[in-house]
Amino acid sequence: MKRTHLPLNALRVFDAAARHLSFTRAADELAVTPAAVGQQIRALEDLLGVVLFRRTAKGLELTDEAVAGLEPLRAGFLHLEDAVQAMQAGQSSHVYTIAAPRDFFAAWLAPRLAAFRAANPDVRMVLVDGDATDFAEANLDLAVRLAEGPGDLEGVKLGEPEMAVVGDGTWIAWPGDPSPGGEAEAEPLLNVGDAGQALAAAAAGMGRARVPHMLAQGWRDLGRIADIGAREPSRRSYWLVAPLPQWRQKKVKALVAYLTAP
Repeated sequence: MKRTHLPLNALRVFDAAARHLSFTRAADELAVTPAAVGQQIRALEDLLGVVLFRRTAKGLELTDEAVAGLEPLRAGFLHLEDAVQAMQAGQSSHVYTIAAPRDFFAAWLAPRLAAFRAANPDVRMVLVDGDATDFAEANLDLAVRLAEGPGDLEGVKLGEPEMAVVGDGTWIAWPGDPSPGGEAEAEPLLNVGDAGQALAAAAAGMGRARVPHMLAQGWRDLGRIADIGAREPSRRSYWLVAPLPQWRQKKVKALVAYLTAP
């Protein structure tokens, strides 16, 4: 019999009826009617081609076929319980695997994770570079992404979708703002790999850059820049995201609540 065709519900009913030797008491345990227990047992007998119970003057008795299968069945249920507990163990784990862009991690996320660890000293963290890392491949709990929304994942926005100008002089381009001066302007004299490099270049006096406001604010809080220029609306902001199963985990909920607290 294929695993996908195993009558697990009927086997659970059989186990209860075998322990109680009573359809009525099995029904009470399972919160169903005695008639429903009888239907499940008859369906299981039809599927297996054997009789599992016989009625005697003393009540229900197990047949030899039922006795032969009962111990392996109960061992199987114990293995299933172990499997479920193993899968649930991740929810109580104190290990977080988080993916975040390097520039955002350095400027905003790292100080907050440090404070979270100080408040929860038993927490361990694994940090993965990149905002497009696959959750299943990297076994992630949570990711930070600069995006217009969470997409197919569950998510919460970390800040308003705003850009800010930092520095003076000619524009510095990066993949998130490849044409800061507009298409009509000449090609920027400096192109860098991410917003963090754009900020570093602007702070060094190499020009001006338009970067996510949260990132610029993080640099200012760390004392790396003194001023932030005008803000501009943007379609993208930083999001904490995760698939729904991870999002429901207690440990993820705790970290998300900490990072989004006012």
